[in-house]
Amino acid sequence: MKKLFGWLICSALLFSCNESPKTAEKTDSKTGSDAPASGTKDYEFADDKFVGIAKKHTAYLESGDIDGWMNDFSDNAVYRWNNFDSLAGKAAITDYWKKRRTDVIDSMSFTDVIWLPIKVNKPQAPGQLAGNYALSWYVATAKYKTGKTMKQRIHTAFHFDANDKIDRVSQYLDRVPINAAMEK
Repeated sequence: MKKLFGWLICSALLFSCNESPKTAEKTDSKTGSDAPASGTKDYEFADDKFVGIAKKHTAYLESGDIDGWMNDFSDNAVYRWNNFDSLAGKAAITDYWKKRRTDVIDSMSFTDVIWLPIKVNKPQAPGQLAGNYALSWYVATAKYKTGKTMKQRIHTAFHFDANDKIDRVSQYLDRVPINAAMEK
């Protein structure tokens, strides 16, 4: 069971990594060191404050308050999806989600949410960031401007920089129900 849990966490974090080795920083967000102290595990539970930040962040998105939602992002944040599509920079993420919540989605809600704070001391794959993560699994329901509703399970991994700002979001979802709900 322990190995399965470890594998699940590592595989989730593997896909949340940055493909560009140039921008991948292996910095512990608490100590700023490039490597974990000797004797530490590759990963461990992180401080629950990261779950608190991510919960607050998610509530803003759910309510449609994109300006409030963006307060938790760093200026150089990257938002990526499992299909390798991504947005780079706070301005691009803001523009995308403001348009999405204004022109595409009437309302959204997140239920059956599970949170897990994880600290990666030693990256498990090239490009994976060390530091603190808040992992979440939930059921997302969105009502679209088309009048259709989409409901699906989604997994999101939030990575935090040294200032406890979200600098990486990796979201794993199925585009099929989203595309179907957007069709007129």
